[in-house]
Amino acid sequence: MPSERLVQKAEKLLNSGRVESLGGGKFNVVGDHGTYIVVRNYDGTVSCNCIGFLRRKKCSHSIAVLMRNKSSRKRR
Repeated sequence: MPSERLVQKAEKLLNSGRVESLGGGKFNVVGDHGTYIVVRNYDGTVSCNCIGFLRRKKCSHSIAVLMRNKSSRKRR
């Protein structure tokens, strides 16, 4: 389960328009320390190329993509 801090950072990324769909399940996310690629897999899992995700298997960038996809499904 992601920490509250990660969720807050993810919301900030979403609300400031820093999550961009590149198509094909790929997203460009402009974080505080760089720009990262997040991939949403067919099974619904995500992966990110940032060091935080590589170490902990979760990061604000990947959470932002999950939140974005969740909110876009609600609008349909």
